[in-house]
Amino acid sequence: IGMERHDVGRPGDVGYPIRGIVKAGMMYLENFEPSRWPACNPETGYLNTDASPTKSFILDAHRKNPADSDWAFCFGKRPAVEFYNLKTDPDCVKNLAPQAATGKQRLALQEELHAKLKAQGDPRMFGQGGVFDRYLHANPAHVNFYERYMKGEKLNAGWVKGTDFEPAPLDAK
Repeated sequence: IGMERHDVGRPGDVGYPIRGIVKAGMMYLENFEPSRWPACNPETGYLNTDASPTKSFILDAHRKNPADSDWAFCFGKRPAVEFYNLKTDPDCVKNLAPQAATGKQRLALQEELHAKLKAQGDPRMFGQGGVFDRYLHANPAHVNFYERYMKGEKLNAGWVKGTDFEPAPLDAK
């Protein structure tokens, strides 16, 4: 499991790098840049999530109640490590990574994931993950989207609604 730069809407056109492995009903995920917003920055409309009534409902609920857990699950920042039991928690709601009881199993999957990524030559395993953030965008119109939008330029983001954009950056967990 993995993704890198699959959207626009973050400062510097950076992506949200994640790698993971599923084995024996368990899923181990490593978020390499947990300070970044997985669905893109709120002030640029969470651009990795297309417009929908559900998205609008969740964003509206969060604006009324910033402690809304649905927003955190859908749009909040993720911890550096996530570990889920897919048999008992197929929706991946309860992150087991902080629990000491899962440490041995989690560590085994982490080691297996890292070994496979090293064998594949994944730059993240060799301290070179930033290379992914320097690749050119396929669509030149999206280059520097975040910076241009924050300066007031009107940009085409037709896959989201105008109400998806937060009026200012959020300091979320």
